[in-house]
Amino acid sequence: MKRCALCLVPDRVPGVVLAADGNCNLCRDQLALAKESADAERSRAVYEADLEKTLEDSRGQGEYDCLVPLSGGKDSIYLLYRLSVELKLKVLAFTVDINIPAIAWDNIRRALAKLNIDHLSYSPSAAFYRKLFRYLLCNQEERGAVYTLSYVYAPLFEGDAIRLAMAKSIPLVLAGYSPGQPEPERMLYEFSPQLIRDTDWTPPELISCGQFSAEELGRFYNPKRLPAGTTFPRYLAPFHAWSYNQDEIMRKVVDHGLVASSKNASPIHSNYPINWLLMYSDLRTFGYNPYAPEFASLIRHGKANRNYWRMMGPLVDFLILNKLGPGKEVSRSMNWLGLQADDLRITRPRGVYDPVLEPR
Repeated sequence: MKRCALCLVPDRVPGVVLAADGNCNLCRDQLALAKESADAERSRAVYEADLEKTLEDSRGQGEYDCLVPLSGGKDSIYLLYRLSVELKLKVLAFTVDINIPAIAWDNIRRALAKLNIDHLSYSPSAAFYRKLFRYLLCNQEERGAVYTLSYVYAPLFEGDAIRLAMAKSIPLVLAGYSPGQPEPERMLYEFSPQLIRDTDWTPPELISCGQFSAEELGRFYNPKRLPAGTTFPRYLAPFHAWSYNQDEIMRKVVDHGLVASSKNASPIHSNYPINWLLMYSDLRTFGYNPYAPEFASLIRHGKANRNYWRMMGPLVDFLILNKLGPGKEVSRSMNWLGLQADDLRITRPRGVYDPVLEPR
């Protein structure tokens, strides 16, 4: 596999073509890149103006001004700092305790103690998640394991956050998604009000496959089960509105004493353990790491360090494929789920797990 000399995007990514000089078509088209950056900056400025007004409007309206889903990664940790220390907002942090690694829990405890922020943790039944993860990995949609599992798993804890915000009359849920997360069709700065107020988030494939009970499917957020007159929160991603630089955030969470070390700040070490298995599956299926295009985009726009990822990208892939170091999580997750490598396969067409926006 070859990578672009400038942004490191693999040549196996659909639509990527490397020239003789080693640079990809995305980097070579400077006019398109400049337009993309200018469009993104205009959108960011609009989002920032909305965010500033929204944060002021929410201030002092209840016991808490906002709810922050806290995973223990650098972005959600730094978001707590900006909201509570710099903006003086009353924040409630919320963690869904499924598949969070020890290093992320260390980050959570250290940051909460440093910032003196209230925190709630919810530990749902692990049996349901084991059943869900196993089914999804054996029945991936055509975009692969990371997409399939992430975009079923994430709506579960996003829905938990929305329900908690409604229960406590908190007007805002503020997530630590970096630019490019989640997929743009799901969210650019804000989950649409229609998605929160009118849409059943239960994946259609899980309903039709007949393997999940009504109680299990009830774990998914569905506003149609709520009483008339329910007040819904807005769900925003502030890092889509603020200027974002990955390396700067990794440095700041260490400098402010929110995490113990640069290792704790690295997404390589603080991410969900199941993610190693997802990357393993996609590396075997597609021949490249599914996160490579996202990091390449950050590099092209000056938001991530090319030298860091030039070294770490191939190293991470090597550790995953050989199940070494943190890549041992591949074997642990497969043992937990009772899976073999050949069980990890694409069997479903694109979009079968996506929420249906029209009423069911």
